[in-house]
Amino acid sequence: MAPIGKSLVFAGIAIVVVGLLLWGFSSVPLIGKLPGDIYIRRGNFTFYFPLATCILISIIATILLSLTTRH
Repeated sequence: MAPIGKSLVFAGIAIVVVGLLLWGFSSVPLIGKLPGDIYIRRGNFTFYFPLATCILISIIATILLSLTTRH
């Protein structure tokens, strides 16, 4: 049971860290408003998909993970 408990604690910490990062990134001016983000507003309906923001975050995460996991 100890490995499961350890995994749950680390998963909880990771969720908190991601939540804090998302909360902190809400004040960054360009995040979520890049030219490739999809934003459609029609009457009462609004659709928003941050495509360019997701790609940018994915590239940054890939670079950081590859730098930290090199052997």
